[in-house]
Amino acid sequence: MGSELRSRLAAAGVAPECAATIELVRDVLARVGDKWTVLVVTALADGPLRFTALHRRIDGISERMLGHTLRSLTRDGLVTRTAYAEVPPRVEYALTPLGRSLGDAVGHVVRWVQTHKTEIVRNREAFEGDDPAAR
Repeated sequence: MGSELRSRLAAAGVAPECAATIELVRDVLARVGDKWTVLVVTALADGPLRFTALHRRIDGISERMLGHTLRSLTRDGLVTRTAYAEVPPRVEYALTPLGRSLGDAVGHVVRWVQTHKTEIVRNREAFEGDDPAAR
């Protein structure tokens, strides 16, 4: 946790164990809120994929960003990386049970958006039609 946040939380009387939970929640929300994470988890939902196959499935992601995202997901225990001793070497990425549970949670959010998309679009259009000075 950043020392600035830690200092602010301590000054506000937040217990150290609560501060640790706040840090973890913040980190997880940042991970889940990342568009590449959602797309990687969704792409791996049907089963393990090699890096190049995964890269082809996710339109617009660079190889560098895919590698970074996979490392972060592996670090968090959401994805496994399995290297096979073959010639040429083969590496596959797969969701762990924890990663599958994240996929389920993301699926709920997607279904919520699908259910409420008309209302969301209508609200956005109404907001955009409002006087900009009123915002």
